[in-house]
Amino acid sequence: MTVLEDRIEMANESKGLTLDMLFEHLERMPVPEGYKVEIVEGAIFMSPQRDTHWEIIADLYEQLRTKYPRKRVKSDVRVDYPGYLNGFASDVTVMAEDASKADNGYWLCKDVQFVAEVISRGTAQNDYGPKKDAYATAEVPVYLIADPYQGKCHLFTQPKDGEYVIETSIGFGADVDMTGTVLGLTLKTDEFPRD
Repeated sequence: MTVLEDRIEMANESKGLTLDMLFEHLERMPVPEGYKVEIVEGAIFMSPQRDTHWEIIADLYEQLRTKYPRKRVKSDVRVDYPGYLNGFASDVTVMAEDASKADNGYWLCKDVQFVAEVISRGTAQNDYGPKKDAYATAEVPVYLIADPYQGKCHLFTQPKDGEYVIETSIGFGADVDMTGTVLGLTLKTDEFPRD
């Protein structure tokens, strides 16, 4: 086990609960169609996907697929992150080329190279707060927030000591230049809808 995996395991077991236990309970509960379920710091969040939300996710996915094979680009797939009971199903995730699943069948956060979250009104505080902190602690190299309420993207890079060193804000319509990151590409935002 790596130090990061040990930190995730210890944090999750410290309260007697595990993410697997919580997700097993959720699988038995009726989750309305079109809702996404995540566990952030032990709290369960269900949020509906709106058209605006989905259109931005689809746009990001299509642009990433011009460079990355399908097996590396994920959406709404569980990845466990450092901190107390953090099991996120990020809107868009790019895995490292040599990424493989752990023995439990889930992807490892150490293999995540990029995460994008599209803001929903009810869960925005998670994306800007504990999820950003968990991504930085896991040293995810590039984290992008697309916020249709602000009409902006927020790009976070260079994680160090649990925080992102660089934050750049880009208005919808301008390009998000990530050529200097592990992604090595530029994302267009001119078709991102606003709420």
